[in-house]
Amino acid sequence: MRWRSVVLGLLLLRLGLQALLALLPALAPGLCLRRRFPFPFPPPPGAAAGPGSSHWGSLLRRGGGGAVAAGGDEYERRYSGAFPPQLRARLRDAARGMFVFGYDSYMQHAFPRDELDPLHCGGRGPDRHDPWNLHGLLRDMSGGEFILFKKTERALIVMGNSSEFQKAVKLVIDTVSFDKDSTVQVFEATIRVLGSLLSAHIIITDAKQPFGDMTIKDYDNELLHMAHDLAVRLLPAFENTKTGIPYPRVNLKTGVPPDSNNETCTAGAGSLLVEFGILSRLLGDSTFEWVARRAVKALWSLRSNNTGLLGNVVNIQTGHWVGKQSGLGAGLDSFYEYLLKSYILFGEKEDLEMFNDAYRNIQNHLRRGREACNEGEGDPPLYVNVNMFTGQLMNTWIDSLQAFFPGLQVLIGDVEDAICLHAFYYAIWKRYGALPERYNWQLQAPDVPFYPLRPELVESTYLLYQATKNPFYLHVGMDILQSLEKYTKAKCGYATLHHVVEKTKEDRMESFFLSETCKYLYLLFDEDNPLHKSGNKYMFTTEGHVVSVDERFRNSLWEDVLPGEEDSAERIKPNEFKAVNFSSNCNRVPDERRYLLPLKSNYMRQIDRMVGLI
Repeated sequence: MRWRSVVLGLLLLRLGLQALLALLPALAPGLCLRRRFPFPFPPPPGAAAGPGSSHWGSLLRRGGGGAVAAGGDEYERRYSGAFPPQLRARLRDAARGMFVFGYDSYMQHAFPRDELDPLHCGGRGPDRHDPWNLHGLLRDMSGGEFILFKKTERALIVMGNSSEFQKAVKLVIDTVSFDKDSTVQVFEATIRVLGSLLSAHIIITDAKQPFGDMTIKDYDNELLHMAHDLAVRLLPAFENTKTGIPYPRVNLKTGVPPDSNNETCTAGAGSLLVEFGILSRLLGDSTFEWVARRAVKALWSLRSNNTGLLGNVVNIQTGHWVGKQSGLGAGLDSFYEYLLKSYILFGEKEDLEMFNDAYRNIQNHLRRGREACNEGEGDPPLYVNVNMFTGQLMNTWIDSLQAFFPGLQVLIGDVEDAICLHAFYYAIWKRYGALPERYNWQLQAPDVPFYPLRPELVESTYLLYQATKNPFYLHVGMDILQSLEKYTKAKCGYATLHHVVEKTKEDRMESFFLSETCKYLYLLFDEDNPLHKSGNKYMFTTEGHVVSVDERFRNSLWEDVLPGEEDSAERIKPNEFKAVNFSSNCNRVPDERRYLLPLKSNYMRQIDRMVGLI
């Protein structure tokens, strides 16, 4: 009988401790118990959790519009209610401060080298030992001055820093040349370098100048001419391929290398249309849009007859699928993104038709879980990796790049489904204070545990807030900002997390941290940004470059026919845009839900449990 008494005593002790833990927040609000709860409470007054954060919790506790909902469960108490404007202003300034600290550290310790080493306060690149190192190649092709421009141009624009923007533009015009014996990745050179040049040119020549005076004295379209020069040097990648799908790499002086790889990923070959299309329409020369559109249609023609899905790696000569995995992450992500964004910019009917078909097939074969996000029984919706031919599950991991997809769903109006998928990635963030590069949803653990400061979750958070105006997403942004300050801040910048569980750091700050992660955080908290108030319509490219949704891009200046236009030359007007939505559309998010949880607390708790958070 003694062992029964011992067991009973242990059970009573456990129950007593649990009751004590439940009472402690009310009895001792200053006691730090954040790691014991499934969500990070705002730090109490005086608690250290990053610059300025000691004020954030107190602002949330004040009365009036900033009061946190009383009663209800822990999710309602944590997230419901209005978000105080003072807190929002502090977070906006904190995001700007994060950018400035990273930018100043790069300029002081790394410029003109490729990247900042934030732990040892130095620079790195180019990588002479690895000729395929992307960052070294970008520097070789354009010089350190362009690396600076590429890193900061987007954020400088949206933060209204005209003097630094003008300085960077002049530096590029005076010093950068693409006449280099350098082999570059066509995809990266297009979305990063070509995109930077085109976006800056569009901003400089905008007669309205909504971001402040971004004009350049005596500007004579130099950035557009540089974009043209670069694109011409990339064109050999599209030659001598039996499918029309481009080679993945090209030498800027000599063309395709003799030993070039015949295999490329779907995203790399099929995500060139936005930048090439803008260039063609600015120049009145169809060549660039023609080759990019031909590549998209070639890939589209290779989709499975059974499922309608595409794989992630293809042979450009044979059209044979080398990689048969179909998902939403690496290798495929921006292909889907650019089908929709190409339509938004150019109004070509075939782009929308391809996207609608692709989205339907994604819903039919990749989506698992209950039909509706916010009602019904079953597991929460999740998009998995499957075999493109059979639709059968290939593995049980998802990668952090997939966190972009809720933002894309916002653009097509499938806001309810976006809410659910975003909540899943946010739950992972809450567990680790970061997103592991790969997360195994079956094992509830990272498969690839590093976090290189990626922007995808922040971007989706920003777009969901713009669509719903729900303060929940401001809380999400605050959590992300606090985590970055707590876990990634280093002596001279912000560092990649080598392991999201152990919180060890790598000595590298990726360029997209400044140009995208900081920018989207800043925009999330800057309600009065010209991007939101100017009355103009803007779109972000896959690399986060700002481009205006302009009538001039919906009118081609040539008469020759683009691939596929023989059957359908019709363009869709902006107000005729109707994308395929399965579970819902944006009309199902009523105004009265603005200050409620976007996802019911029982479903939010289910997702937290699904990732091992509770």
